[in-house]
Amino acid sequence: MSGLVHIYCGDGKGKTTASLGLALRASGCGMKVLILQFLKGYDSSELFSLNKLDNVYLLKAQDNNKFVFQMSELEKLELFENQTKRLKECINKVKEENFDLLILDEILGALETNSVDEDILKKFILNKPKNLELVLTGRHADKFYIDNADYVSRISAEKHPFNQGVKARKGIEL
Repeated sequence: MSGLVHIYCGDGKGKTTASLGLALRASGCGMKVLILQFLKGYDSSELFSLNKLDNVYLLKAQDNNKFVFQMSELEKLELFENQTKRLKECINKVKEENFDLLILDEILGALETNSVDEDILKKFILNKPKNLELVLTGRHADKFYIDNADYVSRISAEKHPFNQGVKARKGIEL
């Protein structure tokens, strides 16, 4: 069977968690997993666990301690160049090393903030290795991505402790 395309999107908590759960499941079956994270300037706790697995490889597009809207034009350009470079490297790595699962975590957010070259991603989706399972996460997925996905899961926030002033907690949100 051919690899399929998954999208986890929406304004709710759990998109990355769902994708990393899939990585854990795939790893448990001996599948080779590559995860590339975009727009995340911190190491959340699950990354420490994933780094202990022999068949899971984690890359970050760029360590980043600012939101894109807080960046200068030069910082935005540097972010775009770095994240596009990492996406290209990731695509080459997937093709050369025969990965079974690729997770592009928060790639939809990177697209939304014009922080990565969208043409490269679209071309890859249309020409991805046949057996590669591909996961895209982020808040918003436009029509192209929805049309080219096999799974689309929308995660919506009905209630969240952040709205009552509760900060992200280590081991739960971090």
